[in-house]
Amino acid sequence: MRNPFKFGTVVDGAFFTDREKELQTIGQLLESENHLVLISPRRFGKTSLVCKALLHINRPVVMINLQSVTTVTELAALLLKRIFKLYPFEKIKHAMAHFRFIPTFSVNPMTDGVDVAFQPGSDNNIVLEDVLMLIEKLGEKNKFVVVLDEFQEIIDLEKGLDKYLRSIMQLQHNVNYIFLGSQESMMEEIFEKKKSPFYHFGILMRLPKIPYDDFFRYLTERFAFIVPEQSEQIAKDILLFTQCHPYYTQQLAFQVWNILEQESQTVEVVNHAVDELTQLHDFDYERIWMAMNKTDRHILTILAQSATSPLDSKREMPTSTAFSALKRLSKQGYVIKNKKYEIDDPFFARWIFNRSL
Repeated sequence: MRNPFKFGTVVDGAFFTDREKELQTIGQLLESENHLVLISPRRFGKTSLVCKALLHINRPVVMINLQSVTTVTELAALLLKRIFKLYPFEKIKHAMAHFRFIPTFSVNPMTDGVDVAFQPGSDNNIVLEDVLMLIEKLGEKNKFVVVLDEFQEIIDLEKGLDKYLRSIMQLQHNVNYIFLGSQESMMEEIFEKKKSPFYHFGILMRLPKIPYDDFFRYLTERFAFIVPEQSEQIAKDILLFTQCHPYYTQQLAFQVWNILEQESQTVEVVNHAVDELTQLHDFDYERIWMAMNKTDRHILTILAQSATSPLDSKREMPTSTAFSALKRLSKQGYVIKNKKYEIDDPFFARWIFNRSL
């Protein structure tokens, strides 16, 4: 049997774990006129969840990660490029008659795909509006779904873009928008602050970690194929270390499976896998650590060593300083907050703990 665990890319098929309730919620929303705002820390499986939900609907889907664009015209061009993957140019060129700035097209010899670009000097907002209205036009026959991943990046793309986007999107009737975001505070600023143009524009949904019982069952069933008598204990040891973080649970399970296939022994196999993965990323962790200031290092060391909060009044560091550091580390993706603050990457936490011994 091949390794049944997958991480690092969109997880689908037999690799997908649970999320039945969330899948049902998204499915119901896509049948309505509403939009979805989905928030969770990075690597919690937002994209995999949405892709799974979209798999069962017969509708055109355009998905963009806003971290991959640096200008508004790049965003417009990328949206148009995604549209051409769904519809041949000859079939939709009549729908582009309203374009006020004509894009240029070229065939990429490496992919045989169509590259799209707008000429320098094109009005950013007009270019984007034309593309969004094209989506609205094409959606008259079959309603579109547009997924905008890492949507909080819109704030830094261009000043006032959020207001302009809202003015266009609120007039569209043939598009469901799904906004994904990993920066909770920024996403709340966009969708929950009353003065924001996108205030309450979509139904807000937070994606938590996968429940322990569901993950335990998922792991146990798969490890039973290779070590039936030890599968439950291995599942417990994995979840104890990863605390049910979706990405790192899959990663650790993948490594454990590989070790079991090679060595056929179960004694301390999870700890062995943890040590291997921690050592594998030693250079990257060292580079990250050296780029941090002393306050951030101190906060991460506290989190790696102790179950108490860095905000505890008994700590030597002023509460305001600790809070600012936690906020900064959260924005950078190193720290997440569930019931308490914790280091997002458990292998990084182990690396920090080991160097403090």
